Amino acid sequence: MKLRLTTILILTHAFAFSQQINGIWKGTLTQQPGGCFPVYNVELQVNIANGEVAGFCYHYSDVLNYVKKNYTGVYNAATKTINIQEHRVTTFHIPQDCTPCIRYFSLAYNKADNQETLTGDWGGVVMNGSAACTPGRIVLQRVTKSDFNHIQEIKVDTGIIRLDFYDNAEIDGDSVTVTLNNRVLISHQRLGLKPISLEIKVDLDHPEQEVTMIADNLGTILHNTAMLIITEAEKKYRLFLS
Repeated sequence: MKLRLTTILILTHAFAFSQQINGIWKGTLTQQPGGCFPVYNVELQVNIANGEVAGFCYHYSDVLNYVKKNYTGVYNAATKTINIQEHRVTTFHIPQDCTPCIRYFSLAYNKADNQETLTGDWGGVVMNGSAACTPGRIVLQRVTKSDFNHIQEIKVDTGIIRLDFYDNAEIDGDSVTVTLNNRVLISHQRLGLKPISLEIKVDLDHPEQEVTMIADNLGTILHNTAMLIITEAEKKYRLFLS
């Protein structure tokens, strides 16, 4: 009976500690000259369940120049370490002559003076190739907020997606430019009660589409605000943009 109780306590502690590592971690990694960015900031979004780690990783110089990848890995409660492998690049804003590195990380958790860190080594290979990237070190600290909260993602079924842009609240002369994967589709059009509409194709050949709304002015009432209604099949999603 005592042995069984001890086992339950150990499992409970391991589960609680894995939950403690869950969250958002931000820091930097060392990179040899000639990489995509002069400084490599890293944001790691960690989710641990049943000893497995999954989430997204951002490599960036700022929130306008970044690479986003998904990853999976394993968590070792005894050593307080996680080992992860990046997979597919899902979104990127980098120079055209730059090729991202698909990395793996070996990270150890530490807490000292109420400061939590994940530190370790990284390595990897160039995307769509076999050439090794020069390995280095990575240091992350826990943060409460992602630098990429302004980027909203919606998962939809394959097919034709309709986007309807409206002025939000009072009509005050707001005008916008809308791009699809950096290609201008709407240029300096005024928002109103009648929507500005676009149709976007999402299929196996185009599994991800990035839509950006650029405010051309502030209107007569600050700020430039819009309501976007996304329609796919019988589902509707409503977003408020500013």
